[in-house]
Formats: sequence, C-alpha cells, structure tokens
Amino acid sequence: MSFERPYEGIKVVDLSQGIAGPYCAMLLAQWGADVIKVEPPVGDWTRILGPRYGEHTAFSLIGNIGKRSLCLDLKQDEAKAALRRVLKDADVFLEGFRPGVINRLGFGYEVVKEIAPSVVYVSISGYGQTGPLSRQPAMDPVLQAFTGFMHANRGADGVPLRTQPIVVDMTTSMFAHQAVAAALYAKRDDPSPRFLDISLMQGAAHLQGVRMTSTLQEGEEPPPGSTPGGVYRCSDGYLQVIILQERDWIKFCDAFGFDDWKAEDKYRANAGRVADIDLISARIIPIFKSKTTAELNALFTEKGLMNEVINDYLEFADHPHPKATGLFAKLPQPGYPEPTTLLNIPGLPALEPGMDRAKAPVIGSDTAAILAENGFTADEAAGLLASGAAKEATA
Repeated sequence: MSFERPYEGIKVVDLSQGIAGPYCAMLLAQWGADVIKVEPPVGDWTRILGPRYGEHTAFSLIGNIGKRSLCLDLKQDEAKAALRRVLKDADVFLEGFRPGVINRLGFGYEVVKEIAPSVVYVSISGYGQTGPLSRQPAMDPVLQAFTGFMHANRGADGVPLRTQPIVVDMTTSMFAHQAVAAALYAKRDDPSPRFLDISLMQGAAHLQGVRMTSTLQEGEEPPPGSTPGGVYRCSDGYLQVIILQERDWIKFCDAFGFDDWKAEDKYRANAGRVADIDLISARIIPIFKSKTTAELNALFTEKGLMNEVINDYLEFADHPHPKATGLFAKLPQPGYPEPTTLLNIPGLPALEPGMDRAKAPVIGSDTAAILAENGFTADEAAGLLASGAAKEATA
C-alpha cells in the first residue's frame, strides 16, 4: 500500500456496464485495486458506442483502463458457478442493472454477501432501488430531463437543452467511488457487508445542488446572475465573461470607457444592473461583435476580469496550459493504429505506456489468468472455454 496505490490488495468484481459503474471501478483500479471486469462474449455495450477501433470505443477506454477482463456467458450455469468462485474473496462488487435484473442472474446482495461476507456491494441504477420509477430504464439524457437539468439549461430561445457530455453518468460515478472509498475505510474496524444504493437521479440532483436548493427554498427559479455576464458573440467566436462584484463592474467600465456607467451609483450593485439588463445589453453587445475573441480576452485579462474564449475540445487540447500541466497522456491501446489521447487521473502520477493502469483490456484478455488465480485447474478452464461459458481474447 502507498499513497499512489492505497487499494493495493483490494479485489473488485465489476459486472457494471455503461459509464457510471465502470468509471467508478476504473478509478478503483487507478488507485491500485485489482479490478476484474466481467463481461459477456459480445462485451460491454459501450464497446460499440461510437467510432470503434478493434474492440474499443472512447467509452470503453475511459471506463475500463487499468482493469482486467474476464469473459463469462452468465446465461450458462457453468459460467455462474465460475463467477461464484471468483467472488469468494471479493472486497467490492459492482452491478449496474435495473433493479431485479441482478437477482434473476443469481447475484443479488443476499447471495453475494454469503459468498463474500465482508463485501461492499455497489448497485448503480437510474432511479434507485425503490419508488415508482425504480424499474424503468434510464440513461444520462433521461435523468437530465427528469431532474430539471434541461429546464435550467435553456437557450436564449427558451428551449430546454441537453448537454452532450454525459455529466450525470460522470458525477454519479464519482459519488459512487467516494462511497466505496468510505466503506473500505470503515471495513478496517467493521468487516460487515455493506450495500450501497447509488442512482443517476442522485448524481444528477447533487450536480445541481446549489441551484436546486435555491429554487426549492424560494419556490421559484433564482433571479438572473451577475449582469453583465455570460456568453457573448464576438467577430470570430464567443467569450465567457463574469462580472461578480462591484470592483469587477468598475474594471469592466474602465475596459470599455464607460465613465457614465462607472459614476452611476445604481449600477454599483448587481440588482440595479439587472433592472436595466436590456439597456446594458443593447450597448455592449455591438461592441463585443465588433472585436475578436483574442482582443477582448487580452483586454479583460489585463484588467483582471474573469473571462475565457469558448474553445472546442481540439482547441482546448492544443492550448499551451493543459499541455504544461500534463493533463493528457498519449497511450497505445489494442486496436488503435496510433497512441490515443486519454486524461491523466487527478492526484496520481501521469499515465505512461507499459503501466498496468495505462491499458484497457479487450474482451476476455485475462480470462485464463483470472481463472487460474481463483483455483481453476487447466482442465476446468478448458472445459469452460470449450462449452462457451467462458471466452478468451482472440488476439
């Protein structure tokens, strides 16, 4: 065990698919756990979601890097028996099915805790284990709609918008990882099994915690934020500007030479500016449109105002700052013709080619090794492979 591998010796059996569960398990692997990704012969469905390289997509890479793959066809009794043997000393078990499905597979909490008496059992679902919606299928966009995220994320035309990055899945995975970390810490003094019910609904709600709390307190949506502020069109793109305090307003007026507004007491407080938002917008919008993002970014930065050019992902990755901070790693992966770009994990040393945690497995890449480690003889493993209950990687 070390600061970089605090989960050394922790065995994780990951049956989850998608991103919320797999990303949680991936974080455990990055911090030193032995994470066994159990997937069917066709693989986790994220392996075919988006552009595919061999058996990988961007989804399967970020969800499985650092894990090992055990391919079992859990429709077969022999595969279920094999999984029970693999589970016997598991510290963490993850599943991400709709409530009831894992029980039909034969690996509900009551069963698994008998096999692994001190297991931390993590169930990640759309709506949670109870309630009228618990058995409905759900993915990130559905929870963006249900929890009010899309309503809060309305465009200038008032139309609710989905955000393309899967923020609900990613947030939920991090809450799940946090809960698992706390449960493993508690296990040092209490070896009892633990059931963790984590839902995308919870993740989505907490993602919006401040705005949701404000709305529930007041019984209505929060008033507009600081004015002026937000996204402004420039001659060649868009700029995000934040005017938060009175001193920011003074700096903004100095930048544009608005001496009349600078002397106006009413505008020193945000409430006064909000009251005249149309008048203020009518004056500043044409100025923004007449200048480039680089011009305004330089001007506002020199004045000490929070602002930034709105980049796309390619522009962001090419910026010197993320390069200087080591945000990205270039890593070879099976099926990819060239090393692909992945994000380094905050708090850990940068990923480098050759590291165990720097490679995502293909389907069944570690089946033979995992079976052997869990007491299967060569003949038993061969029997599982011959029957189709287990599968090895083909390349």
